[in-house]
Amino acid sequence: MRKGKNKSSKLFPISVDKLKTLMESKFENNPDLSFTIFEKSEARIAVFYISYLVEPEMVEQFMLKPLLDGKSKWTNQSILNEIPLRSGSKIEKLEEILDKILIGEVYIYVENEDAALSYLLDKKEKRDLTQAETESLVLGPKVAFTESMITNLNIVRWSIRSTDLVLEKIMIGERFPREARLVYVKSLADETDINTMRQRLKELEVDQIEDSSVLMQYIEDSSLTIFPQFYLTELPDRFVYAIDKGRIGLLVENSPTATIAPSSFFSFFESTEDLYMRWHAGTFLRSVRFIAIFLSIFLTPLYVAATTFHYEIIPIKELLTIGNSRAIVPFPPIIEVLILEFFIELLREAGARLPTKIGQTIGIVGGIVIGTAAVQAGITSNFLIILVAISALASFTIPNYLMSTAIRIIRFPMIILGGLLGLIGIMFGTCFLLIHLLKIKSLGRPYLTPIYPFRWEDLNKALFRLPIAYQSKRFYSYQPKDIKRYKKNKAKTKKDIDE
Repeated sequence: MRKGKNKSSKLFPISVDKLKTLMESKFENNPDLSFTIFEKSEARIAVFYISYLVEPEMVEQFMLKPLLDGKSKWTNQSILNEIPLRSGSKIEKLEEILDKILIGEVYIYVENEDAALSYLLDKKEKRDLTQAETESLVLGPKVAFTESMITNLNIVRWSIRSTDLVLEKIMIGERFPREARLVYVKSLADETDINTMRQRLKELEVDQIEDSSVLMQYIEDSSLTIFPQFYLTELPDRFVYAIDKGRIGLLVENSPTATIAPSSFFSFFESTEDLYMRWHAGTFLRSVRFIAIFLSIFLTPLYVAATTFHYEIIPIKELLTIGNSRAIVPFPPIIEVLILEFFIELLREAGARLPTKIGQTIGIVGGIVIGTAAVQAGITSNFLIILVAISALASFTIPNYLMSTAIRIIRFPMIILGGLLGLIGIMFGTCFLLIHLLKIKSLGRPYLTPIYPFRWEDLNKALFRLPIAYQSKRFYSYQPKDIKRYKKNKAKTKKDIDE
């Protein structure tokens, strides 16, 4: 589609020579436009398409060969009967031809007919299935989504073999349309969530969508918050797990990441790997992640507050150690911490942007060299390097990259508040953060569910894991149509093989 286009009148009938001139002018004499005229028994036809968008073997074998070898007179109806392809349709308007030729359609026009014939013979460029790069797992499926919509739909359909699975097609983008698929199980997903997501997608007026992550920013509830409101994943098993819980998924053509909505704050700290482990290990690892959030946000700000205003909260022996290590440091604690945190972010960003092997070397060697040199130069203390390293490691435990980035950014204003106002400043920042989280919504649902509004029955799914027999129900907070996943009593029943 083209932005601001007017309703066009019928193009046909027209001579093939005039049609060729018109198409070449529309495509600015593009050499990739293939426009060929054939003649037989005083009848003339034109076959035209964009060469790199179609499969040339299919054009030759299934279109040109039947056309040229056939003995019947060329008409639209005879061509539809002779060409062994099911996708043939009649197109009458120029705007429609210009739109669809760019997605790999091949057109046949018989001179003086009132419509052209269209066949979709697009070339599918895709990469092979590989392991996920940003969401690594020890247990569970390793396959990741690709940029091909067809491949991604096949993965989802293979995982959810149900006639209730809906793959609703929505075109997004007025100037450069791109296909999106709204994915949900009709007998599970809440109708309000489905309608809300559908409305936001269909009412979106934008030239083009580059990726799922960009689309997420257009349709999220608040664009001002630093926290992601929809979960982006490249793992099909994570996507399918969310669909089974009654949530909604979104796939976008040419994007290797899928969107899950609605999402709560706590869902960003879940990993599907928790499901593949025993419940003891799953609960332990999830608890480690929540502790890691606290350490990542508050560890260095508390150091700054304690060494600037509140020496009394530090044990005497530890205070002597910190004093000795800071004796030659010329900066106040807030500047010292900000410098070191900035160095860590530089190393992290450099390691992520460089090739894998070089990036790992830069991260390890750079950290050791800069850390040692910084202590010897008197820029920072040994004690602070340990705290900053723990804080950085804690942020890596968060399974979701977007949430991990948000936590890293929050740390900096916390450090500044701790350096300016001490513990009062940290408490002010914490209260502001909690109030902000309480106000956020994801697809119209509270972001802090099941803590606010409080739902006791969902705590064992969000904060920790119980044995499988006690996981028989889906999240109440997402209001699925069917709350039960399986019968609890039968799940507990244990039978011998001879019973």
